[in-house]
Amino acid sequence: MFRRVYLDNSATTPVDKEVFEAMLPFLTEKFGNASSIHFFGQEARAAIDKARHQVAELINARPNEIVFTSGGTEANNLAIRGLIEANEKYGKHIITSEIEHSAVREVCLDLEKRGWEVTFLPVYDDGIVKIEDVKNAVREDTILISIMTANNEIGTIQPVEEIGRFVRELKENGKKIWFHTDAVQAVGKIPVDAEEIGCDLLSISAHKIYAPKGVGALYVRRGVRLHKQNIGGHQERERRGGTENVPYIAAFGKACELAKENLAGDAARLAELRNKFENEVGEKISDLVFNGKRERRLPNISNISFRFIEGEGLLINLDMQGIAVSTGSACSSGSLEPSPVIRSLGRDDELARGAIRFSLGKENTAEDVEYLLEILPKAIENLRKLSPTYSKQATK
Repeated sequence: MFRRVYLDNSATTPVDKEVFEAMLPFLTEKFGNASSIHFFGQEARAAIDKARHQVAELINARPNEIVFTSGGTEANNLAIRGLIEANEKYGKHIITSEIEHSAVREVCLDLEKRGWEVTFLPVYDDGIVKIEDVKNAVREDTILISIMTANNEIGTIQPVEEIGRFVRELKENGKKIWFHTDAVQAVGKIPVDAEEIGCDLLSISAHKIYAPKGVGALYVRRGVRLHKQNIGGHQERERRGGTENVPYIAAFGKACELAKENLAGDAARLAELRNKFENEVGEKISDLVFNGKRERRLPNISNISFRFIEGEGLLINLDMQGIAVSTGSACSSGSLEPSPVIRSLGRDDELARGAIRFSLGKENTAEDVEYLLEILPKAIENLRKLSPTYSKQATK
C-alpha cells in the first residue's frame, strides 16, 4: 500500500480540528440570523464580532475595517470593481502585474473591455515586480495599483511595503490613487501587516489557512469608499449585502487566531522541509529549473520545471502513487495553455508545460518528503523514456 501525501496546500487546506469545533455550534443550536434583534440573532452577531476581531488582529487592522465575503475571489472583485466604480471620476487607469491570480487578472481584462486602461507589469526571471516599473507606470489618470503580496504558483514575495510607501507619497502630494494587494496566499504563511504595507485594500481567503471554503474577507482602510457589488441588504456596514455565513465566519476567525499563534514555528518547519526537498531533488533529477527567486519566497512553496515531460502527465503519475501536487493555480484547472505565471519568467513552452507546484502544509512530515523523493525520480524517468526529445538528447 502506498502513502497518501497531500502537497497541494496552496490550492486548499484541510479544516483544522479546532476550527471545525469552533464552527459546529453555529450549525446547530446557535443558528440565529445575525441581523435579528432577539437573543438568537444577537448570539450570532457576537460570533461575527469576535471573528472580525480575530481576523483584524492577524493583519494588524481595526475590526471595522474587515468586510466578510464568500472568499478571495469576491474580495478581489469587491476591492477592484468597488474602488474604481466609487472613484472613477479620478481616472480610468489601473496598474497590476502579469502574475496576478485570475481573480485579479480576469477582472482587469473585463474592465479593459468596458473602457478602463490596464498596465500589466512584467516580473522578469525572478518572478518579482520591480518598484521602478510601478513608479514609471503611474499616469495622471492612474486610480488603482493592484499587486499581490505573494504569488500563488511560485511563492515569490512582492515589494508591497515599497509600493505602499510610494502610494502614500503620491497621496501626500494630492494624487487620488489607491493600493490593493491580494494577500490570499501570504496570510498565515508570513507576517502580513496592513499598516506596514500601507495598502488601502487587502484580500484574504479562509480555506488557505485551515478553515472551510466559502468565506473570506476584504480589509478596507478607514475612509476608503467602495461601491458595493452585492446589493440587497445592509450587512457589513453597507459594503456587502447578504445574510452572513455565521458558522464559516466563526471558523475563519478561529483559523486566524491559530495562524497568529503558530506563524513563526510553522513557517520555520515548512521552510526546512521544503529546503530538504529542493536540496535533494536537484541531486536525484537532472534537467530541472527552479521557478522564482528562491531567497524571497513563501516558506511552503516549491515550483520546479522538469524538461522532457508534460506537467499534467507527471501530476497524474504521482496521483496514482498517492501524491497530490498541481501544475499551477487550482482556479485555472482545465486550461490547456501553459501557466502565464511561468511564461512571465521567460520560460519556453517546454519548461512552462513541465512545471509542477509542490505546496506543503502543517500536516506534512519529513516522511512525506522522503516518500516524494523516492517516487518523483522514478516517475520522471518513466515519463522521459516516452519522450522523443529526451531520447534524442540521451543519444547525443
